[in-house]
Amino acid sequence: MLKSINKAKKIFPSYLIFILIPLNLFYSGSYAQTIPQKIVVSPNKRFLQYETGTPFLWQGDTAWHLFNKLTREEAKQYLRNRAVKGFNVIQCMVIPHFPLTNIYGDSAFINSNPLEPLVTSGNNYEDTDQYDYWDHITFIIDEAARNNIYVALVPIWGSVVKSSKFTVTQMEKYAGWLASMMKCKANIFWINGGDIRGDIKPEIWTAIGNTLRKTDPSHLITFHPFGRTQSSTWFHNAEWLDFNMFQSGHRAYDQRKGDGAESWKGEDNWRYVLEDLALQPQKPTLDGEPSYENIPKGLHDTTQPYWQAGDCRRYMYWSLFAGSLGHTYGDNAVMQFYKPADTKPAYGAKNFWYEAIDDSGSFQICYATKLLLSRPFFERVYDSTLVINQGTRYNFIITARGNEYLFAYTYTGRGFKIKMGRISGSKVKAWWYNPRNGIAQLIGTIKNCGIKLFTPPGKEENGNDWVLVLDDASKKFPIPGAANLSDNKSCRIE
Repeated sequence: MLKSINKAKKIFPSYLIFILIPLNLFYSGSYAQTIPQKIVVSPNKRFLQYETGTPFLWQGDTAWHLFNKLTREEAKQYLRNRAVKGFNVIQCMVIPHFPLTNIYGDSAFINSNPLEPLVTSGNNYEDTDQYDYWDHITFIIDEAARNNIYVALVPIWGSVVKSSKFTVTQMEKYAGWLASMMKCKANIFWINGGDIRGDIKPEIWTAIGNTLRKTDPSHLITFHPFGRTQSSTWFHNAEWLDFNMFQSGHRAYDQRKGDGAESWKGEDNWRYVLEDLALQPQKPTLDGEPSYENIPKGLHDTTQPYWQAGDCRRYMYWSLFAGSLGHTYGDNAVMQFYKPADTKPAYGAKNFWYEAIDDSGSFQICYATKLLLSRPFFERVYDSTLVINQGTRYNFIITARGNEYLFAYTYTGRGFKIKMGRISGSKVKAWWYNPRNGIAQLIGTIKNCGIKLFTPPGKEENGNDWVLVLDDASKKFPIPGAANLSDNKSCRIE
């Protein structure tokens, strides 16, 4: 039997289980967390920011099984790797399935009953009898805080709710207990749902959302929907939903299977952003699950080509320049934390998680952060009128601007014509910014009038992606990407 079952004698009596005591109060000083700033919605309702007013650009990683698959030392290795690469949000499942134990054999609940979390009276890291499933989650959240990383918690995954007979009352009590335990943690978000449509068990998701908001009003809440859907379809007007999330999913353009013509966007994740930002009341949005690096197109057929780093960059720049609050990256082996002891990887993963954390795409998310933070952040808007012949699919040129600068992204490196005079200044300084290495190349200073053709370096092909940056020359902006990221985001492994 698992050692956690032997803990049953030590757990709090069931009639006390929902006395809402934050478990982190038991932690010794050596594990006291640092205090990241509170995150709030920006005044223009399109982005997130620290409560001090500094932009917060969500750069997430899908670490769905972090809590149940990694040891403490492995979790520290993973979080440090992500921190120095510029990730600032880790998306994790609290309850991915039933029955549930973590790497130490600790069960989350007694007999898989969400009303009876298996909680011990202490959290001594050296005493495995006292260290329980919930202590392990708290340890990881505190370790993330030390790395300036926020943890986006999914209380219970959609498939668990879908296949169970949980009642609204059960889920309210569980969500209330979990929120009360975590509400004093500065570095969390809440993600309701979990890869599920909002019209499947909607009463459960409404109950969880309302309970999270009532119990923990200080942290932002969103909803992670099923592939090719968006939270706004069901919950945009819900008071508990602070920002929208969509899952553009893992299918290629040619893998449409039964989706309605009005909803099919293929790989054009930027379309979800524009739809969400057009709604009232306005709320920020982001792609919480695009195609993962090194996962088969369409997920399930491992004979299909695998998505690569260039595809991940394309999803990121398309959504960011469309106006999203940030973006989430994912890697096949990392999201499942595939290990040598696992009998069979999901979705044809080809390397282990500790190798995959250094896959190419993971190094490149930071370059987008540095680019966006090197220019006035909150004024950035999508503007399709800036380019002539915007193109379709992989030839699509996405354009965004502030009052004094302009961005244009090409995935294929094809040349394109820009209508000048849409930003301030009689002259503009022009740059090519390389999303693969974060290096900017000066084109020169040109007049800000007429129509200008810009041709990127290299040959035209998928993955030869570039960002054109045009600046009002009089503003003396720094080199594109020269943002001062003082919170340990160095785009490299130290």
